[in-house]
Amino acid sequence: MTTQKTSRFRRVALVLPVALITAVAGCDDSAEPKAATTASSVAAGPSASTSAAGPASAASAAGLHMIANNGHRLAFHVTPGSTPTIVLDAGGGEDSSYWDALVPQLSQATGSQIITYDRAGLGASEEVKGPWDPQAAAFDLQAGLRELGVTRNVVLAGHSQAGEVAHYFVLANPGVVSGAVLIDANVPQFFTDTQIQRLVTLTAPQIEELKKAPSTKANRQLIATADNFGPTHQAFHKVSWPDSVPVIYVVSDKTPFDGSPQDAQAWRDAAAAFTKAGPDRTLVIAKGSSHDVPQDKPALVLEKIEQMTATVK
Repeated sequence: MTTQKTSRFRRVALVLPVALITAVAGCDDSAEPKAATTASSVAAGPSASTSAAGPASAASAAGLHMIANNGHRLAFHVTPGSTPTIVLDAGGGEDSSYWDALVPQLSQATGSQIITYDRAGLGASEEVKGPWDPQAAAFDLQAGLRELGVTRNVVLAGHSQAGEVAHYFVLANPGVVSGAVLIDANVPQFFTDTQIQRLVTLTAPQIEELKKAPSTKANRQLIATADNFGPTHQAFHKVSWPDSVPVIYVVSDKTPFDGSPQDAQAWRDAAAAFTKAGPDRTLVIAKGSSHDVPQDKPALVLEKIEQMTATVK
């Protein structure tokens, strides 16, 4: 795949949600976690198994925790601190390392406990067979937070694809999230039938190329997140964010569709519609930023997460 095609696919892949095409080059199937402080299972949906070990207390949580849920293990990283707990969820194809530069700054600015994690099939977390499912991803997040003793007063910050996980998580766990910062995140208003078809058509050639390429963890994740895209996002289009959870929505200036005015406008319109659809929602424009707002404008992201954290204390 040429550099120009890769760059174009990368921007759209963050939205689909399809894992970043550039993750393929840096993937290492043999990578193992550095250390694990807990390995247990927490109920997260009807098919979850029962924990063999008791939940780790928030006070003792530190470092890397490998947490089992529904037959696979997930890597959660904890920086100790006070409440509210800040949970950072990266976009498509990115793992917990995406937040490495921001975590120490957030910790110093807020004093909060901070949790990052690798969704299934990314980073140190194990793969799950079948199409990527945002509801299953939300159950994984629920399992990890429960195992870590985090059941209330959470500030949830999610980028891009993580917007879908955030929607399903807050709906399935009322009272857990006190506030959210969605960073150029996927919202239901964007995924109309017309827009879904445009995205599927745009990325189909690249997905077919990946299916012919050698099978790697990153490739498999790319293909899995492309599978069943239409029905998954038709369902997501019908989801509503609860009015009880305040949101700061940070929309990128250039959007993921820089170079495609029609799609870029649809993205901006969806962000505006989302913030107008309920109370306590604020729209912020990341001026000059690409879709990759946490990397382009880290000070802005830090400011808005800190602002939400101060609000819910």
